[in-house]
Amino acid sequence: MELVVGVDAGGTASTAVVATTGGTVLGRGRAGPGNPLTAGAGNAAAAVVTAVRAALGGHSPALVRAATLGIAGPATAAQFAPALAAAGVRGPVAVVGDVVTAFAAGSPAPSGAVLIAGTGAIAAAVHADAVVRTIDGLGWLLGDEGSGRWLGLQAVRVAVRNWSAPLATQLAARTGAGSADEMVYWAQALPWEEIGALAPLVCAAARAGDEHAAAIVAEAVTHLVRTLDEVRAEGPVVLGGGLLAGDTPVRDGVLATLRSRGQHPATSRDPAAGAAWLAARPLSALDPASLHEALLGRS
Repeated sequence: MELVVGVDAGGTASTAVVATTGGTVLGRGRAGPGNPLTAGAGNAAAAVVTAVRAALGGHSPALVRAATLGIAGPATAAQFAPALAAAGVRGPVAVVGDVVTAFAAGSPAPSGAVLIAGTGAIAAAVHADAVVRTIDGLGWLLGDEGSGRWLGLQAVRVAVRNWSAPLATQLAARTGAGSADEMVYWAQALPWEEIGALAPLVCAAARAGDEHAAAIVAEAVTHLVRTLDEVRAEGPVVLGGGLLAGDTPVRDGVLATLRSRGQHPATSRDPAAGAAWLAARPLSALDPASLHEALLGRS
């Protein structure tokens, strides 16, 4: 039996998938942050190894013929290969951008576009397992329009201008601010994690019919669709990230807009399995589309 490993190594957690080259998922594992930029190279490698060991279960790491890791930002295989080798994984290790694994998790096509909205937001054109063009992904200060942190920030802005509105009341309860001025002071401290964590509240309020929350969500949809349009990529579109892969009004709005144009995007729900597909593809007896369906289901 020949195995492959796919890893989605993020700034919050690392998820690993172990599969056969025939497309059968044998195990999954999860550990801490695996992004060297945020966790440090040594900690990131240790987290990835922990996730891979958990995914292997009782299977020997010596059976692993290849591993692919999807990571945001600058990272190299050399930062992970020694730790994986020490854990018994002897196959070659490849590192690609998490945008590439997000696209691979939604489509087996060689080229296309991926739109991701989670804490941040980015659209990219992907060709031959590489990102050839990106739009946005510029961080909270310069962009990430339509992202979770953007939603939270817009909600705070609306709240301090409309303190008697129901959305402001919900934000006050969440943040502990007793007045608009207190919320201004709270925001000036730049609690970005807490601001981003307001996104589910905004989405829930929009679903419940709150006019301010609905307006914020509608604006987010407009920004995200425009970002996707600007990337100008030929081929299928894949949606990823918590706001676009989960059940949210932002996803609903983006889907409605794209479907009104005759586009039917796929969803990236399992980037670690997408990474496993990339690792298994050159080793499998199956064609890429059949292998993709075996690992990830129909696109």
